[in-house]
Amino acid sequence: MAVTTWADLNGLEPRSGRLLVATPLLADPHFSRTVVYLLEHDGGGSVGVILNRPSHTPVGQVLPDWQDVVSGPAVVFSGGPVQPDGALCLGQVASDGPGVRGVVDGVGTVDLDGDVTVITGLTNQLRVFAGHSGWAPGQLDDEIAEGAWWVLPGGPADLFSEAPRPMWPRVLRRQPAPLCLVSTYPPDPALN
Repeated sequence: MAVTTWADLNGLEPRSGRLLVATPLLADPHFSRTVVYLLEHDGGGSVGVILNRPSHTPVGQVLPDWQDVVSGPAVVFSGGPVQPDGALCLGQVASDGPGVRGVVDGVGTVDLDGDVTVITGLTNQLRVFAGHSGWAPGQLDDEIAEGAWWVLPGGPADLFSEAPRPMWPRVLRRQPAPLCLVSTYPPDPALN
């Protein structure tokens, strides 16, 4: 009987719009139990944002013009350890236009220096991230092969969830067995 490893439970290739879900092996505190929305994955590397790390900082505290137009919870999310002082905004795009650049599946990046009224006319939902997650060329593929990440289907509903904190078990629960069983994996198995 073959032994199943965390890496064996991965079935999809990484690409824009998919989710990276940290396996229990990933102990790095930046990524432990995170769900990352993948924005880019190509020969130049990979970029994404962590979806389940909302901060306690209201968007209006750092971007006053955007406070009333972002989706709830209206706080800045920690997108990852790369450029944590920079802001990245993603929106569910109703149509193309100035200040909005499409990524995949109706999700696009939003220019936070753009005209708020024009951009909100082109988008249905918005979320602001401080920093992002990034991998050098080949780095993410190596981490996936080592069993640090699962690549799973995702979409705008994940990106704009109003209950982001419990996303790790929620995304795993909707997967077929045996992956759905991991949703109950304890944070510290030694305490189980």
